[in-house]
Amino acid sequence: MALKFTTSYLTDSIEVLRYYKKLAERAMEQVSDEQLFAALDSEANSIAIIVKHMTGNMRSRWTDFLTADGEKPDRNRDGEFVDPPATRVALMADWDDGWSRVFGTLESLSEADLIRTITIRGEAHSVMQAINRQVAHYPHHVGQIVLLAKHFACEHWQSLSVPRNKSAEFNRKVEAGEISQR
Repeated sequence: MALKFTTSYLTDSIEVLRYYKKLAERAMEQVSDEQLFAALDSEANSIAIIVKHMTGNMRSRWTDFLTADGEKPDRNRDGEFVDPPATRVALMADWDDGWSRVFGTLESLSEADLIRTITIRGEAHSVMQAINRQVAHYPHHVGQIVLLAKHFACEHWQSLSVPRNKSAEFNRKVEAGEISQR
């Protein structure tokens, strides 16, 4: 994650969300297409289903963010948990579309907008509360994606942060400028 100092809530929110987007992408790159669509059991979601849910949420929450309820009337939340796009390419196109809505909206806001009132499911939220809601929601699901990807990749898993039992080596490489802390 970026280590630059900032006092901008919007800048921080955007950077945190970009970090989690990239984390999920790095995890998904490590699994086969078949594993992307595999569920651990009948009650579990596959990575593809989690992505479909996240992108459905993103479309609903971030489209007309300041002017329409964040739960769009045409959203079928229950439908997000069945029948994901059939291919990795289609799934990732939805993923990119969802994130473009998130970042397009956030980048269009000003710090003054943070105190404005919007609604989600008819309930009033400040813009800051609505952003916080998503900054908590998306990393929750990214964690699920990472866990599933790590499970499926097993011994082929490439760590997304400090590798297990490699903290000292990692810190040495960071200090030497050989790697970034991201």
